[in-house]
Amino acid sequence: MTPEEILSCPARVLTQAQREHYFERGYISVESLVPRDLLADLVAVTNQFVDDSRKETEAGKVFDIGPGHSSDNPVLRRLKQPDDQHEAYWGFAKGLMADVAADLVGPNVVFHHSKLNFKWFDETDTVKWHQDIQFFPHTNYNVITIGCYLADTDMNNGPLAVKPGSHNQPLFDQYDKAGNWTGMLSDEDAASIDLSDVDYLTGSAGSITVHNARTLHYSPSSKSSVPRPLLLNCYTSADAKPYTHHPDPSSHTYQIVRGQHVKWAAHDPRPCQVPPDWSDGYTSIYAAQSGEDKGQPAGMM
Repeated sequence: MTPEEILSCPARVLTQAQREHYFERGYISVESLVPRDLLADLVAVTNQFVDDSRKETEAGKVFDIGPGHSSDNPVLRRLKQPDDQHEAYWGFAKGLMADVAADLVGPNVVFHHSKLNFKWFDETDTVKWHQDIQFFPHTNYNVITIGCYLADTDMNNGPLAVKPGSHNQPLFDQYDKAGNWTGMLSDEDAASIDLSDVDYLTGSAGSITVHNARTLHYSPSSKSSVPRPLLLNCYTSADAKPYTHHPDPSSHTYQIVRGQHVKWAAHDPRPCQVPPDWSDGYTSIYAAQSGEDKGQPAGMM
């Protein structure tokens, strides 16, 4: 669907001005959208998973842990596939967040994936400049990620930062010169970004951020000793069809969460870079950007 077609559909959660802002600038931020009782449930479940991670000694199918992780000092970088780990997360993804997604990708919404990222007081928690769509190309760019801050987030604890309008600019190469997947811009490309209008999306717990899969974004390291969790859910319009392996599918991947399946795919003529072959699995963006995982060279699809 085109932006005009999507905007002609009645809004469920967002205002028309917010929807127009998203299409013009490639992102929105909505303060305190999530009801307090729902937020409290998500926070309680998340705290339990952080506690459960204490017994882990290496990254696995559920927990991605960082350097220095221990039972006394848990450094949980990511809870993988939270939609499969607890009903509270899946209920959130197929509930309020699916309504938000419908306001921005149209009435027929497909769930793509979910993840819960953490920021710790550690320089390794920086997420460098990147675009999402190169990780999972689709036939068009009605692909979004909705983040929900589970704790108050300001400039002290690593908010999401976006480059306005970058969703309408050419995509960047996210392989290095040797052909290894890095999941980020090269230092040279990152240095070319005009930082004068970068928007740091701060917000209280229960606030959401939404960015298009083409939008340039990153998040700086946290300067706070208190971990900052960000629950992320990705959705696509039903007419956006994937043409590579899913990096990390859950049991809910590709489920219709609003509307219905469609018979025709819509194709955007703008090209998209192809990622490595994800059929053997994927760890996390932290591992890719730090060099812990060496991606396969280009052309190994």
